[in-house]
Amino acid sequence: MAIKAPKGTKDILPADSYKWQYIESEWARICSEYGFKEMRTPTFEATELFKRGVGDTTDIVQKEMYTFDDLGGRSITLKPEGTASAVRAFIESNQYAETQPTKYYYNTSCFRYEKPQAGRLREFHQFGIENFGTSSMIADAEVIALGNDFLHRMGINDIELHISSVGCRKCRPLHRQALQEFLRPKFDCLCDTCKSRFDKNPMRILDCKSPEDKEAVKGAPMMLDYLCEDCRRDFDQLRSHLDAMGISYTVDPTIVRGLDYYTKTAFEFITTKIGAQGTVCGGGRYDHLIEEIGGPDMPGVGFGLGKERLLMMMELNGHDFGGVQTPQVFIAWIGDNAREYSLGLLHELRSKGVRAEMDTRERNFKGQMKYANKLGAHYTVVIGDDEVESGQLTLKNMANSEQVKVSREELTDAI
Repeated sequence: MAIKAPKGTKDILPADSYKWQYIESEWARICSEYGFKEMRTPTFEATELFKRGVGDTTDIVQKEMYTFDDLGGRSITLKPEGTASAVRAFIESNQYAETQPTKYYYNTSCFRYEKPQAGRLREFHQFGIENFGTSSMIADAEVIALGNDFLHRMGINDIELHISSVGCRKCRPLHRQALQEFLRPKFDCLCDTCKSRFDKNPMRILDCKSPEDKEAVKGAPMMLDYLCEDCRRDFDQLRSHLDAMGISYTVDPTIVRGLDYYTKTAFEFITTKIGAQGTVCGGGRYDHLIEEIGGPDMPGVGFGLGKERLLMMMELNGHDFGGVQTPQVFIAWIGDNAREYSLGLLHELRSKGVRAEMDTRERNFKGQMKYANKLGAHYTVVIGDDEVESGQLTLKNMANSEQVKVSREELTDAI
């Protein structure tokens, strides 16, 4: 029996890999324009990092993490999201002692054990940015602006920005009390997971996907109605900053991000093109995460963006991803002398940055030309004994069959 890829994973073959290369290069470009610098963190971390960082009342920690003991008896978890690892690296490298803010971006694989569906796999890939060291809402607006600009550059125009505030340590207890009072008469109707959240973090119940729980929370108190003076001021400032940038948004009090570390700003970019799973990018502020993971009391803000979901949306919108990179020239040869000459020419062209190919299966001339067509070569050059002796080559345009004579020295410029 043939061995297949594990459920929830997907091979990225050349027919699609050029699309990934395109969005990755564009992602690096826009992050550089915004002053974010790349970081890379390990695929796996100590399990405690995600329990402390992501939160033990989240679906991720409770149901979805790939956790195992290594040969040294240490509990290890495959990275389920990018922020906790970025914070750990920030602390471990003592970057908090440098001039702030610190602005990171990353492009990483993440792992969650959940039901595979459109745009969501067990191994998935994520873009993310983090801005550590500033509590100013200018940073929140900048993070949102980067996400907005990137999505529009990728041709994703059928999106809406939804923003909210999830409060802080001062005002959240008031909302928690009101929410618990609202849900207490409905406690028996909640799923077992949400019953366990009732005392620790009842706001997580608002994010449950269970139909029974969705019904139970209808009309529940919303955090926006309980914001303290500081949170209300910051939320108003964020709205003012977005208005100044000309970025449209919808205030959505139902936003509850899927991670426990969020404070104040929470936002999502939402599309209706792929059904119920409509969030393509989401993030917010996390003013206590760095401290909770073992660093100084320092704020942060950022977002994560799923690459699979982004690619789905771009394909639905007919994006060309910069086009497939096909050979600029294919060299066909006839005879032993021509073969050796062609190999030298092939290497010379490639050393000058030309995408050049020749047949490595040594087909006959007709087979070589069919192969050139299959590859989608822009030009062909045919090398025989006459070309070897004269150094004069015939360059054929495969789109219109026009031919020109060029010397070997002129070939690169002609292409």
